[in-house]
Amino acid sequence: SIFTVLILTLLVLLTVATFLWNLLVLATILRVKAFHRVPHNLVASTAVSDVLVAALVMPLSLVKELSAGRRWRLGRELCLVWVCFDVLCCTASIWNVTAIALDRYWSITRQLQYTLLARRRISNVMIALTWLLSAAISLAPLLGWGETYSPEQERCQVSQDPSYTIVSTGGAFYLPLCVVLFVYWKIYKASKFHMGGRRRNAVVPVPEAAQVKEASQEPQMVFTARRAAITFQTDGETWREQKEKKAALMVGILIGVFVLCWIPFFITELISPLCSCNIPPVWKSIFLWLGYSNSFFNPLIYTAFNKNYNNAFKNLFVKQR
Repeated sequence: SIFTVLILTLLVLLTVATFLWNLLVLATILRVKAFHRVPHNLVASTAVSDVLVAALVMPLSLVKELSAGRRWRLGRELCLVWVCFDVLCCTASIWNVTAIALDRYWSITRQLQYTLLARRRISNVMIALTWLLSAAISLAPLLGWGETYSPEQERCQVSQDPSYTIVSTGGAFYLPLCVVLFVYWKIYKASKFHMGGRRRNAVVPVPEAAQVKEASQEPQMVFTARRAAITFQTDGETWREQKEKKAALMVGILIGVFVLCWIPFFITELISPLCSCNIPPVWKSIFLWLGYSNSFFNPLIYTAFNKNYNNAFKNLFVKQR
């Protein structure tokens, strides 16, 4: 039908756009030396996981969607490879988003302790832990924890063993979900606290003989004249406050899109094996591809809030021409 053709065309375009956009982000980070530092290494790790989702996972998922009854007819070996990369890349993408949120949180709330050296070390540790945890979750079924392929039913899916379902969904989604929600709440609280602590401009005449009993919390410039002292306070948002506000907005949008894309899939993925519920295959496909679309939105969000990426994209295309 025309509707089916339109849906498949949309999925193909989503796959191609996800691959090209994340590849462009990777190429830009590699070519521009200014991006060879934190937090761009976290962005690069996220782009790697999202590029692998588009290159190795989404095409085979599309082949499965095209087969009659969504059956798997590509053999056991390719099924194991597809499921392994599916869990690995999607879990790594989710945890990379969590790492970006944590980096923003520490850079705002621990400005003195979170130095450039500490930031580089912690980001490298987070990247290593992200991929190690993702590999552990994805390789568990290959070592005998549940079955992914059924030759009789021509079915290929993530292991439906209840114990594996609880561990995998918890480690791949629910734990990072709790982390990012807590982080965003702390970032929002910190930005509100700093914004509320500002005072408006004031020009205050003070008698020469008067003594200041209470020190102001804001930086001041005091000029003493013959009979009066005039105090000036800065107005408007400072550079630090603007940075915190922008970081809070970026993290909020990143987390909001992440939750909207993945929560339907992981709710059904957790409930289905535990209660033996028969969820219609069409809804499983919708929830799965909604989760895949998060790999498309990630680079759009964190490049939209950084003008340096836009300038780097323009310079890259100009040099190519």
